[in-house]
Amino acid sequence: MSTPRAKLGPLPSIIFASRWLQLPLYIGLILAQAVYVYHFWVELVHLIEAAFGNQQALQAIIAATGQKASEGPNHLTETTIMLVVLGLIDVVMISNLLIMVIVGGYETFVSRMNLEGHPDQPEWLSHVNASVLKVKLATAIIGISSIHLLKTFINAGNYTDRVLIAQTLIHVTFLLSALAIAATDRLLQHPHPPQPDPTN
Repeated sequence: MSTPRAKLGPLPSIIFASRWLQLPLYIGLILAQAVYVYHFWVELVHLIEAAFGNQQALQAIIAATGQKASEGPNHLTETTIMLVVLGLIDVVMISNLLIMVIVGGYETFVSRMNLEGHPDQPEWLSHVNASVLKVKLATAIIGISSIHLLKTFINAGNYTDRVLIAQTLIHVTFLLSALAIAATDRLLQHPHPPQPDPTN
């Protein structure tokens, strides 16, 4: 038998209903993801066109990957392909991050989606809470930062040493922050280790 719901007073009802103010934010993130999908296909079409010798598409790729147009190749090279593919992977990972924020954030802070039993329910959503979402987001950001750092190292000739060092330090900072978040979450879940029984 279900427990009867407690009736909220006017002020608590207003405060609790204010969570719906986040709904336009999540809709905005959905629109941002649509922009990323468009950007993904534009870059992919440029890559395919450049593979067939389209010089305008090649120049667009060279500019997008941060290579110098004056020193860029006049044909598609393995390095350029790698930079474009890494850029596409970067878009996919950011899109995954958006999905986690939209779905996990809405489920945690706004309203239940009642996806139990749905065949497409994400595995992680069944046990998501603010702490789990925070760790997952930190991990996703590290993955995105890794892709950016790899793109920079592959194209290192077009960057100064200062930029390379700065990006490396930023990535290490993200990594240490994620480790600190995970350790803090672990301590909050298990604040005191079980003590041995002195009688044994």
